[in-house]
Amino acid sequence: MRDIIFATLIAALVPVSFRRPLVGLLTFSWLAYMRTQDLCWGFARLQRWSFLIAIVTFAGFFSRPIERLWAPVWRNYAMIALAIWVALSVTVNPLLTYGQWASVIEFTKVVYIGLFTTAVITRKEHLRMMVWVIALSFGFYGVKIGLAGVLSGGNITVKQGPGGMLEDNNNFGLALVMAMPLLIQITQAERNPTLKRGFLAIVPLTAIAVMATHSRGAFLSLAAAISVLVWRSKNRLTGFAIAAGLSVLAFLLVPQSYKDRISTIKTYEQDGSSMGRIAAWKTAINMTKANPFFGVGFENFQNSYYKYSAGGTASGKKVAHNAYFQIMAESGLPAYFLYMFLIVGTLWSLWRVRRRAEELYASSWIRDYAVMFEATMVAFIVGSTFLNRAQFDLFYHFVAIVIAFEAIAQREFDGLGERDEAELLHGGELRVVRPRGFRNTSSALPRGV
Repeated sequence: MRDIIFATLIAALVPVSFRRPLVGLLTFSWLAYMRTQDLCWGFARLQRWSFLIAIVTFAGFFSRPIERLWAPVWRNYAMIALAIWVALSVTVNPLLTYGQWASVIEFTKVVYIGLFTTAVITRKEHLRMMVWVIALSFGFYGVKIGLAGVLSGGNITVKQGPGGMLEDNNNFGLALVMAMPLLIQITQAERNPTLKRGFLAIVPLTAIAVMATHSRGAFLSLAAAISVLVWRSKNRLTGFAIAAGLSVLAFLLVPQSYKDRISTIKTYEQDGSSMGRIAAWKTAINMTKANPFFGVGFENFQNSYYKYSAGGTASGKKVAHNAYFQIMAESGLPAYFLYMFLIVGTLWSLWRVRRRAEELYASSWIRDYAVMFEATMVAFIVGSTFLNRAQFDLFYHFVAIVIAFEAIAQREFDGLGERDEAELLHGGELRVVRPRGFRNTSSALPRGV
């Protein structure tokens, strides 16, 4: 029955996705992050629904006059250059292994979804819908796993995520952390009391789900994201006091097994997993020294490990355990610099937009969204230090979403009249007061979106 309901829903969304590419993008994101098909038990579980929605959405997009394929900004061109360089790293390396080109094609798809996002999301209503889709997709698992954790007294361990890029528990934990700033922002902006209380419940349940993954990288990412949110809050002293109180409460309530797991961060020299990571990082450096331009080839770290080995055990799957070392070792220093440009450029864009919003408005959704995205990016930066996630879908999607957000915010800045602008710049105390949420926004989509 579940399969029939799900398949019927997708069938209904297909023509809508063709007519309105924004709906197609939102549907694709929902399928990618919630992995709804994995919740089915029969025929629906095995179908490539995301591929179907993507084909229909692109067909609809290209069937009408196109203003642009993507936003013409440097970060988009950096993503394109990175995809090209990754493909070159496979082409020029003599060691070609099974599935390498399939991985390159998948990476290219990830990049183009990001580019497509910057072409489709052009209004703050679009941005809001995308944030809601991503937040609720991960919030679903936060509630599901969080409630199971509460009912079991904390005796729950998530060893595997829902599937796809989230199958590994560490990746799943990182994705949940990246969604938490979105859930917190929705909670703060929501005016409906019932929805507000609902989101207030989702946030702590999602935190419990993160703990259930027993991922040390996710723990550090969560701490980093919360630190950003508190530091950017209007009242830092109160924020740090609340964060400290919640930390003490969490320490008292979490099971001993989780405390033991996290405590190994301090004694990493005695932990085989941690030492294996350090050995992998040294091996990645050796690979880069020997192949600085194109690396050993995308997805070739495993097959090249023992040639450049710097220690570690002789068994098990070998990965870089670090997104930065991974992209550098597999695709060379040019790919690494492009990757870092995406990170630094995104953060710089968010800082610039936030500062401008604080100059112009006493309260603004732009400022709140900038902080939200900053916390999400910092969570990824910290988490990817311990994970092999250079091709993480969610990262490239957020880079693109921030590009769209910056363009929307800039149009709102430019919309201020010259008189208001002069008063704002020279009056000192006078600032335009804007609501935190999206007031007077229509739920209807414009024709052709």
